[in-house]
Amino acid sequence: MQNNNEDSNNILLKIAHDSIKSRFDDEIKIDKEKLLKKYPFLEEPGACFVTLNLNNKLRGCIGSLEVYGMLIDDIIENAYNAAFLDPRFLELTQEEYKKIDLEISVLTPALKLEYTNLDDLKSKIKVGVHGVILEDEDSCSTFLPQVWKQYSNFEEFFEKLLHKGSFENDALEKGITVSIYEVIEVK
Repeated sequence: MQNNNEDSNNILLKIAHDSIKSRFDDEIKIDKEKLLKKYPFLEEPGACFVTLNLNNKLRGCIGSLEVYGMLIDDIIENAYNAAFLDPRFLELTQEEYKKIDLEISVLTPALKLEYTNLDDLKSKIKVGVHGVILEDEDSCSTFLPQVWKQYSNFEEFFEKLLHKGSFENDALEKGITVSIYEVIEVK
């Protein structure tokens, strides 16, 4: 997504909201052809996460770490999935929908970090800026950069991220794969 202006942000949010509202109202349709003509950037390859919060608490978050197609398709799919298919939550109700705060995070391509030890890794991570992906042959977990607000230091952030992916506590010392990315936040 090359431009981060208010009009672009508003259309991204409208698409995400319409994706969710279509579950509650058969009249709501997303006219992709019309949107792509008016907003060509939606056709660009893109990966995003859609996060739903209710009363300042997480209520759903689903996304793509890699680009699979057009940004518009990723937003439509991830908004719907965050509302209705996040396995941590029951399906979003229409009453809850009226009260949610929705945020879209458009990801930059992930960059694999080479590191020799924890201190080296720590020196390469920008707290509050980098989203982090941990992966090995069996598991994968990520935290968006916004999660730094909850876990403001390197140690706690990585402890929770390791736990999320069911990694062993010493997985970083053993050299699991660490990748970073940044996001454009749309609220």
